[in-house]
Amino acid sequence: MQHLPSGTIPPHLPRPSRSRTFTGRSRTFTGRSRTLASLLTAAAATAGLLMTALVPGAQAADNPYERGPAPTNASIEASRGSYATSQTSVSSLSATGFGGGTIHYPTSTADGTFGAVVISPGFTAYESSIAWLGPRLASQGFVVFTIDTNTTLDQPDSRGRQLLAALDYLTQRSSVRTRVDASRLGVMGHSMGGGGSLEAAKSRTSLKAAIPLTGWNTDKTWPELRTPTLVVGADGDTVAPVATHSEPFYESLPGSLDKAYLELRGASHFTPNSSNTTIAKYSISWLKRFIDNDTRYEQFLCPLPQPSLTIAEYRGNCPHTA
Repeated sequence: MQHLPSGTIPPHLPRPSRSRTFTGRSRTFTGRSRTLASLLTAAAATAGLLMTALVPGAQAADNPYERGPAPTNASIEASRGSYATSQTSVSSLSATGFGGGTIHYPTSTADGTFGAVVISPGFTAYESSIAWLGPRLASQGFVVFTIDTNTTLDQPDSRGRQLLAALDYLTQRSSVRTRVDASRLGVMGHSMGGGGSLEAAKSRTSLKAAIPLTGWNTDKTWPELRTPTLVVGADGDTVAPVATHSEPFYESLPGSLDKAYLELRGASHFTPNSSNTTIAKYSISWLKRFIDNDTRYEQFLCPLPQPSLTIAEYRGNCPHTA
């Protein structure tokens, strides 16, 4: 092949006009510009990806309220979760509207604030009767306030107001208030305290979760509740039989509400007063799912748990929507 000096037009090819030569060069220049622009765009995108990979936290979690490692059946049945915890006492003299108690909380501040739950004891009972729930729930990533009531004879409506007063103390005045996310709160209670948790959820619709444990209340219907509610009953309860308490509580909740009914097998009215793996497992899952909006725990609630050696019955609406 004959090699010609650069820019020389072979004699057998027609010599283009100046205008066509200019147009061709413009097209060539445009094509090169587009190619260069594409390369610069790709380089910028690559640089962005590298920066995202290099900057800690640049890719935020889908749910900023997730706390702790991915759960397993073993982790939620364990007597303690992944967080080390501490506690602080609240004197009845410094409490307003309730009888004082104990705040249990994760010691780490690396994960930011935590959701919180207040727990009330039942009729004639003291904080000690529900104290086991404090460190067990706190170690899973919650601030937990187990309280005494003003008197041991307080009725459910009074206990409901005291649960709310304790939440207000926890988020506004307590020594750990900076550890609590005041927008993510829940209530629990045993017996009349369980009835009180329904009263509290009725009064404060912003609550994210309610769990009455073998609850007792003269009011059997709760169609006004807007708080995701897990009702826990016991098949051997003779103080608040499920047929006249927990079951009508559950059945009266709105059909559109995220709700569940767990009936413990071989259990009594006082089963929630001692450490219980089944109560802890489903309470943790419910609180995580609705206070933390942590859908990693949906697997333990939906599909509905089946009857077992510890579960007489479980009802609920799945999948959950909140």
